[in-house]
Amino acid sequence: MRPTEAHGERKEEDMAIITISRGTYSGGKALAECLSEALGYRLLSREELLAQAAKIYHASEEDLEAALMHRPAFLESGKLRKLHYVYFVQATLTKAIKSDNVVYHGQAGHLLLKGIPHHLRLKVVATMDYRIQAAMERSQLTRDEALHYIKELDAERDKWVQWVYGVDRNDPSTYDMVVNIERIPLPSACLFVANAIARDFHTTPESQKAVDDLVLASEIRAQIGLDPGIVDDRIEVEASDGVVAIRGTVRSLVDADKVRELVRTIPGVKDIESRMGTRW
Repeated sequence: MRPTEAHGERKEEDMAIITISRGTYSGGKALAECLSEALGYRLLSREELLAQAAKIYHASEEDLEAALMHRPAFLESGKLRKLHYVYFVQATLTKAIKSDNVVYHGQAGHLLLKGIPHHLRLKVVATMDYRIQAAMERSQLTRDEALHYIKELDAERDKWVQWVYGVDRNDPSTYDMVVNIERIPLPSACLFVANAIARDFHTTPESQKAVDDLVLASEIRAQIGLDPGIVDDRIEVEASDGVVAIRGTVRSLVDADKVRELVRTIPGVKDIESRMGTRW
């Protein structure tokens, strides 16, 4: 399947990024596979992303998956480490989409790649009955087991997104398009999205700059997280043409110096605008 000729053929130099967020057993994986084939884009799953992140940042896939699925309990130790795992995954995802046409299906891709103009943020939804039936067929669960599993996982993901990003995972304004896969057959949904990509989502110099800036900022954030001597839960990093702005608070002036010294060693950094305060 290819985008309709009414909107012309996709040029090889055009690049777009699609992230698909979905509830468990909502049909998002099938749509991602269809779009990958229709557009000739590389397909990237959450599982593949976690495997890449584990290799790059020397973390276990199990720990990365847990950090991407479950919000820490109120008194749980290791909250900062879980946040670091999120940074590792984000940095890995930004590298994966830097120069490729990619369809990513997994947790919070629309938020991990925030601010990229040629990024289509897609959410796939379906009724609970549809999802239960899919779970029963694919995982051999009873109806009650499927219902419990789906509700529990949905609740965990809602809490996780709120913890990391402070937004409602189900807020439609955080997406560009919401597709009810139960109401719109998969081939039609696939063609509809593919045509939207071919018509409206293309790389421009400005949007490529947004990608490059996000790649650098994400890598810096991940590298700071790798340093066990820095308490960095209140640091934000932005980059623009190699100029890195660091905002937030650290424990002390010594920690602020550590952050600046580390950032200066990262390839692509031309200058640092340090706006860090200290907690005491």
